[in-house]
Amino acid sequence: MTARILDGRALAAELRAEIAVRSARLRARGIAPCLVVALVGEDAASSAYVRSIEREGAKTGVEVRVDALAAAASEDQVRARLSALGDDAQVHGVILQQPLPPHLGIRRIAEAMPPHKDVDGANPVNLGRLAFASGTEFVPATPMAVMLLLERSARWPLRGMRACVVGRSNVVGLPVALLLMARDATVTVTHKETRDLARHTRDAEIVVVATGVPNLLRAPMIAPGATVIDVGTTFVDGKLVGDAAYDEVAQLAGEITPVPGGVGPVTNVALMRNVVLAAERQAPD
Repeated sequence: MTARILDGRALAAELRAEIAVRSARLRARGIAPCLVVALVGEDAASSAYVRSIEREGAKTGVEVRVDALAAAASEDQVRARLSALGDDAQVHGVILQQPLPPHLGIRRIAEAMPPHKDVDGANPVNLGRLAFASGTEFVPATPMAVMLLLERSARWPLRGMRACVVGRSNVVGLPVALLLMARDATVTVTHKETRDLARHTRDAEIVVVATGVPNLLRAPMIAPGATVIDVGTTFVDGKLVGDAAYDEVAQLAGEITPVPGGVGPVTNVALMRNVVLAAERQAPD
């Protein structure tokens, strides 16, 4: 068996066209969807990521602005800036680019993110809403990309499926688990302290791996025909690789996302989708 490739680039193009239509409708009403990236200090990787967001915004009709703060900015200064962006009617979405300088605490700053503009789900309020499946939350972009790949590209409905999420971070693993449960999947969450990881992954029909440990998931760890969503991205010897040992896992899996070309291309599009949703919610009746 050779796995069917879940092509993130193809899905991203499909989503991009849908978002552009929604953006155009807003602009016809005089509303220009706008995302502000709060960037503290100068980090080469962060700057490159911001440029990729700007490119995605241009393709989807979303204005992307960078609000740069000095690396020496205090927590109170960053919180005040986020609060001010929350009050700016011309801004519909805000994200805080990470990593932050080491003297800044992400949790306290994330709590200052205006929830109605928190388009990458950083504020704990939105994670709580996600747990209650309230429908008012913003789903973080990477977990949303995972779900879009599962719901729009994979073969099976999620209801009743056995899923194993490898990794429990607040950024990916936990939100993905909550989203899968909201779709009535039966979910196991594993982490670095899990005993006999392979026993859990082999029992799953869907495996989402998000640990940042390259080639962690090997072929003997999955069931034949399983769907594997690989969120990991690590450079090894100058090459971008995922958390799954792709060449061997793809011989046994039913479906798999490649790295690169799987979750990554969908993530920025998912972010723009949230910005447009925020603009729609904030638009006057």
